[in-house]
Amino acid sequence: MGDSETIIPTDAGEKHVIAAAQHILKALAVSKNVSNDMRKVLADLDSHLSTMAKLPEIESDRTREIEDRLKCAQKKVITWQSNQSKIWDSGPRVASEYLQAVDEIRRLIETLEFISNKNGKEKEILDRAHTVLQMAMARLEEELVHILAQNKLSFEPEFTSFHSCEESAVYDESLVSTEDGSVEGNSRRESSGTESEGFITDLVHPDVIPDIKSIANIMFASHYDQELCEAFVCFWKVALDEYLIILGVEKLGTETLVKMEWVSLSSKIKKWCRAIKVIVRFFLAGKKRLFDQILGDFGSTSSTCFVEASRASMLCLLDFGEAVAIGPHQPERLFRLVDMYEVLSNLIQDLDVLFAGEVGSFLRTEFHELSRRLANTVRATFVEFGNQVASRTSLTPFPKGGIHHLTKYVMNYIKLVAVYSDALVLLLEKEQDEGRLDGIDEGPPVSHPMAHHLWSLMSILETNLENKSNLYRDGSLKHIFMLNNVHYMVHKVRDSELATYFGDEWIRNHIAKFQQHATSYVRVTWSSVLSLLEENGNRGKGVLKERCRDFTNAFEEVYKSQTGWCVPHLELREDLQISVSQKVIHAYRTFLGRNNTSISEKHIKYTADELELYILDLFGGVSRSLRYPRRR
Repeated sequence: MGDSETIIPTDAGEKHVIAAAQHILKALAVSKNVSNDMRKVLADLDSHLSTMAKLPEIESDRTREIEDRLKCAQKKVITWQSNQSKIWDSGPRVASEYLQAVDEIRRLIETLEFISNKNGKEKEILDRAHTVLQMAMARLEEELVHILAQNKLSFEPEFTSFHSCEESAVYDESLVSTEDGSVEGNSRRESSGTESEGFITDLVHPDVIPDIKSIANIMFASHYDQELCEAFVCFWKVALDEYLIILGVEKLGTETLVKMEWVSLSSKIKKWCRAIKVIVRFFLAGKKRLFDQILGDFGSTSSTCFVEASRASMLCLLDFGEAVAIGPHQPERLFRLVDMYEVLSNLIQDLDVLFAGEVGSFLRTEFHELSRRLANTVRATFVEFGNQVASRTSLTPFPKGGIHHLTKYVMNYIKLVAVYSDALVLLLEKEQDEGRLDGIDEGPPVSHPMAHHLWSLMSILETNLENKSNLYRDGSLKHIFMLNNVHYMVHKVRDSELATYFGDEWIRNHIAKFQQHATSYVRVTWSSVLSLLEENGNRGKGVLKERCRDFTNAFEEVYKSQTGWCVPHLELREDLQISVSQKVIHAYRTFLGRNNTSISEKHIKYTADELELYILDLFGGVSRSLRYPRRR
């Protein structure tokens, strides 16, 4: 009996059957032929039939109770459907009552769905409950977005301002342009400080976290987790896009970026470096914490939603980096590339934490790959710089023997390489092992690992300058050219942190080099001129007058040509003028003194003092002619 299925009466006929069965049981129970055990079984069966008779009444009462509870909760939900104001703007008590009504509907649905054999009325109530719950869920989505929008916090000015980011290079001059203009002053790094480390900013006001959490809890409990996640993800996806715009990041195609003029691209790289630091260190860190606070109790949902809300914008940053990494290996790009590599390297650990697990593996892997590609591009660009310096040939000599634009460019470039040495030396270790930039027979005597690369570049530059000096037909001007350029190299090394990389021995050797060029200039230029003043045994007046005239003519020719030559460094120019004056004036005074009785004053066009003044006109860069002596 105990195993028989419960039969629920559904009509009056069944009630009559139950009543007849109970009558029979009672008649059997009073029979004298029934044992005590049988009497007990008959009593249990009678009790069971009595319960069956009452079931319709119990069921009816339960249905009425459920319907009444639904009507009460439904009323609160429906009331807000036509109300344009927001529930959470009406105060915590109103919001709590609404959530209680929604939770009541959710629990009623669970109760009705638990009943295996629902009658028609119960099915109708269940359908109505689902409809009301759907309305409530849609309203809660609206409330969620409203709360987020009203309480979203903007970054503090120091996070979005471009005055608070790490140093970045300014070197936008192309090596090609060094033939046309000066590059002085481009070798510098912008000073701008760094953001504070380890700070996670709140993305929404902390006071509304419990409200958002309560909405998430009820929607998850009601099996509307997908709708909740879509709304949450969509809001923060849009917010991240907006922050990228604020930070100056544009969504541009790879082809557009690859073809972009370098000055424009350089500016965009600068913004990219700042943006990715702010986004990862502050925005994403804050967003990750918020997602964990709201969705952390629901397994992997928090991580999945976080990645989904971040994917599009992070891919935008990745695409930009990829476009730059595959661009041409132009030397002027090197320092922006190093900026990008340094920034990304410093953020890799943060990105690994933010996008941990399988769900974030794609973005995590892509950022690691971008870091690798940037490193390869930096190495290739550095090598290409050396190659371009070596191949930068000229068909004509540099005007006036001055400091070549290539020298200025390379020295400024090398100075900036030194500034970036910490990052570059790690990236270039492979190139050093392979010897791809070997331009010197022996390694530098200083221990800094970057010194090898700087010496190699300097050696390449010197070789190029020597080749350019051979274009001069005038041997004197060749020495002036080398004097100027080697002196400029020494000056840039000695008066900067480059001295650390080149050492005292290099400086001494190259001082000796430009001094030797100065000595060679004096010898090549003035030996033939001064030979006219030398004693040759013939002291006839006619011969002496002719030699004096020839010397004057030779001096005037030198003056005419060499006043147009250029020694731009004032101290170097004065030292060279003194060397010339000591040689020439001494020889001239000796000649005039030794032959003062043979050469009358009218045959002496210039006095020694006048020549001394004229020598001060040499190397000024403006050609002059000596038509008349200054005293006449």
